[in-house]
This record gives sequence, C-alpha cells and structure tokens, in this order.
Amino acid sequence: MLIKTGRDGFNHSLSSEITPHAVYRQRREIMRLMAGGAAGAALASWAGRQALAQAQRPGKLAALPGAKSAVPGAVTMEKFTDYKDATSYNNFYEFGTDKADPAKNAHTLKTAPWTVEIEGLVRKPGKYALEDLLKLSAQEERVYRLRCVEGWSMVIPWVGYSLSKLVEKVEPAGNAKFVEFVTLADPKTMPFVGSRVLDWPYVEGLRLDEAMHPLTLLAFGMYGEVLPNQNGAPVRLVVPWKYGFKSAKSLVKIRFTDREPRTAWNKAAANEYGFYSNVNPNVDHPRWSQATERRIGEDGLFAKKRKTLMFNGYEAQVGQLYAGLDLTKNY
Repeated sequence: MLIKTGRDGFNHSLSSEITPHAVYRQRREIMRLMAGGAAGAALASWAGRQALAQAQRPGKLAALPGAKSAVPGAVTMEKFTDYKDATSYNNFYEFGTDKADPAKNAHTLKTAPWTVEIEGLVRKPGKYALEDLLKLSAQEERVYRLRCVEGWSMVIPWVGYSLSKLVEKVEPAGNAKFVEFVTLADPKTMPFVGSRVLDWPYVEGLRLDEAMHPLTLLAFGMYGEVLPNQNGAPVRLVVPWKYGFKSAKSLVKIRFTDREPRTAWNKAAANEYGFYSNVNPNVDHPRWSQATERRIGEDGLFAKKRKTLMFNGYEAQVGQLYAGLDLTKNY
C-alpha cells in the first residue's frame, strides 16, 4: 500500500565457537523457486513472515529471495564472515554501546507495520509501506566488504537493490543535492534512545550522486534471510566504500535537500567523523591508524592484519565521484 502524503563496528568470537550458517547454504533452492514464479508470492507474504521471524532464533529467520547481482563490483569471491559473528557484534547505539548489546536488546524492536517517509525536494513525496519498497525492484544478492572505523572488517552477503531505484521513482527536484537518512528513535522499543551518547534520532547523509551510484544498496536482508533486528531491520542503507556508520539502520525517513545534512557522528565529534567518511588508509582517525584492519574470523594469535584498501577496495567503481576533491580535508 502506498499512502500519499504530499553503524557498524564489530568484535568477534573464538574460531572454535563458529558454526556454519546452514540455512544460507540452501539459497539455491530459493533461487529455483524464483525461476518457477514463486518470487511474487514470496514477497507478498514477506511482511507476515517478518513479524514471525522475530520470535525465531537467529539463523532461522524468514527467507528473502534474491538473485546474484550483475552490478560490477557487487559480488566478491572472498569468504563470507560467519553469520554468528555478523549478527552478534554490532554498533547500534539505540540498543547499547557495547558490541554485544544490540543482539541482546534488539528483540524489543517492532518492525511491522513499517513505513518510510520520502520528503523534501522531490516531486513525489509520500509514505511507502515496507511491502511497497520490496516490490519496487527485484531483490539482488550483493556480497560486500564492510569496514568499521575501529579497524574491523567483514564480508557479508546482503539482499536488496540499488537505492537509485527509489530515488528515480520519487523524482528529486533540480536543486536537490544531498540525501538525508533518518532512523527510528523510539524510546519505548530502543532502550538507549535518550542517552547522551548521540543527538537522536540517528541521521546520516550522502551526496545525491553517491546515493545514485549503483553500489549504494537499500537492504532488506542478509545471508538469504530478512535482516535481524540488530543489523538494522527491516530496511537499512549499505554504502560499501564508506565506514560502516554511514550505512544507517532501521530507516523511517529519507529527505532530499540542497544542503549537506548534519550527521549524528559529525555532530558528536566533527574532528573525528567527517561527512564523507570514505575508507581512506592514508587518513588516520585522531586516536588510531586506519592503515590496516583485521578481518573477523581471521583472529588467531598469529593472524596478520590486512592492508586497508582505498575506498574499501571499490576504488575502480567509485573513485571518479571524488575527482579533484582533497580527501585529506574532506574526510
């Protein structure tokens, strides 16, 4: 139904505690059903399954079909981070500041019904029910690296579609230059909203051309299933060449504007978190180096850190967006 109206950082478990994510291994069966015409029915019943999913144990959430993406750079052959790690250690300050807090506390989040409001400098503002967003474009599997500002990284198979599909539908006005993303801030279901850590609600932003880049993902799932609450259910942003905190979770509003949005972490510490937040190994965080990273799952006593790649390894795809821009000043 269309109603017209007018953060990641990670820690890790011991390798001996990690178990394979068996449900995701069965995704070929999901894709077979899609080929047989079952995709429409699957999406139609998605909202109901999402509500039921919250009562199920992690790793057994409702399936979300998605064929492998054909967007250049959207799929990597790197080994996936184990599902247990990706869903057990997160930054989602609405549910606590410790890495393990979101997985413990996010069960209180209510994800149905859910709407995302589009407003600002657009010709077609409105409130989109989650079901409408799901039907807007075919779901794709995107295997993206996710780099955390604290020095951790993961490889996660997301399910969603390019944000540009939604942007094109709402038709930004000619003077729209930026896109602001506002997340849910409900103190009744998010126990740490109201804390002094950040200025709530959590806000992030992109330039319009960044939002329109095909790698920028509107994500509804991961590992072939709907998003767990602690990972930003029911819909989030994924911008793979930027630090994880740019990928806002649990979106409730997308606003088009002619001014650079004031983002949550930039307001909290402007000298540490710039608007662009591109992964750049040559620009250190004021309190630590960004030149290397540790991939979750490669955490043995003698495991070596990886060299951090410019734009998180997506330089060939996105480097042209910043031609002529001083990335040491525009960090």
